[in-house]
Amino acid sequence: MSISALESGQNSRLEWPHSLDVPALLAGGWRPHPFHTFILKIHSRCDLACDHCYVYRSADQSWTDQPPSMSPGTVAQTARRIAEHAAAHRLSAVNLVLHGGEPLLAGPELIALCVRSVREAVGPGVAVHALVQTNGLRLDEAYLRLFGELDLRVGISLDGDEAGHDRHRRRAGGRGSHAEVVEAVRLLARPGHRRLFAGLLCTVDPRNDPVATYEALLREAPPSLDFLLPHGNWSAPPPGRDPGSPAVPYGDWLVTVFDRWYGEQPRRVPVRLFEEIMNLLLGGSSSTESAGLAPIRVAVIETDGAIEQGDSLKSAYHGAARTGLHVATDPLDAALRLPAVVARQLGAEALGAECRACRLHRVCGAGLYAHRYRPGTGFANPSVYCPDLLRLITHIRSVLRRDIAALRAGTS
Repeated sequence: MSISALESGQNSRLEWPHSLDVPALLAGGWRPHPFHTFILKIHSRCDLACDHCYVYRSADQSWTDQPPSMSPGTVAQTARRIAEHAAAHRLSAVNLVLHGGEPLLAGPELIALCVRSVREAVGPGVAVHALVQTNGLRLDEAYLRLFGELDLRVGISLDGDEAGHDRHRRRAGGRGSHAEVVEAVRLLARPGHRRLFAGLLCTVDPRNDPVATYEALLREAPPSLDFLLPHGNWSAPPPGRDPGSPAVPYGDWLVTVFDRWYGEQPRRVPVRLFEEIMNLLLGGSSSTESAGLAPIRVAVIETDGAIEQGDSLKSAYHGAARTGLHVATDPLDAALRLPAVVARQLGAEALGAECRACRLHRVCGAGLYAHRYRPGTGFANPSVYCPDLLRLITHIRSVLRRDIAALRAGTS
């Protein structure tokens, strides 16, 4: 059964994806994809006051109702639910991401309990790839020794040079955090700890010089980089993104970084966004929700045990990430049958008509789901970054076509 047919039913007045008729999809043979990544929000407070934060500065302020830390009882319930899900779907590996707020505020004992509880619950037949995503302020030798024992990899958020990073990532009193974060990155990059270094995440701000930002990140010798677009949507556009303007500030910024990165021989670091787009243009598939049409297979567990969708949805409207499910009472499979989750696993069928008509929809995937929101039509829209994504993808496509043609000419 097609989505257009489902949308014509009695629930069509509801915002997408709530208009989805999931029983009809299941009756027609569609089956959900099991979750393989579990994000545990082990601490719901932060020691920074970043002005672009999608948890504390967005439409959804539910963090105020969350306990500061996940309790040991909730950790145990969560571990059992992950094990139950892995066994039911015969998963050989799962990803465990410790997140926040700032997860290091939870303390070493709770962090160790989370990782060990999940590994014990799933058993030796399921590999648990564990990662903590941190702002780096509290990362020290003691934490890194523990993470080495836990085989817990570390990702750090760094927005480039001092001026670019401290534009947003400041303490509550206004003091910047760049010097402390760089110190943590360099500690993590030392030979004794480097195997734990997962990479750096940089949030794009077009006001920051793109080449200076990229080169500042390169100086820290990360094993990987990723560039993230700040969260926004059609009702609350991101800074500098005027939906009525032909300007593409984010697209131009990313194209400049791409050209700098692509021209390096050899390239010094993988950049996830660029490599995902290149892979999709060459006929491959994606492994991230920022591009492509791969089904979303991520479940979030809040500090109180609530099962939610990815918290980037908090930037859309209050309650957008909620499922109404809880690890104490509900299996994770229950979330797989919710319209809001099903819509993110349907591929091209879940896109709005405008996106389905676009020749690049397989590569773009309409962008990050949260960035599509518009009151009245829900998420059945192009990304608010659509022109920027078009700029980046068509540029990368032209570069690949040029180089493929040159290779063919050289071998003919």
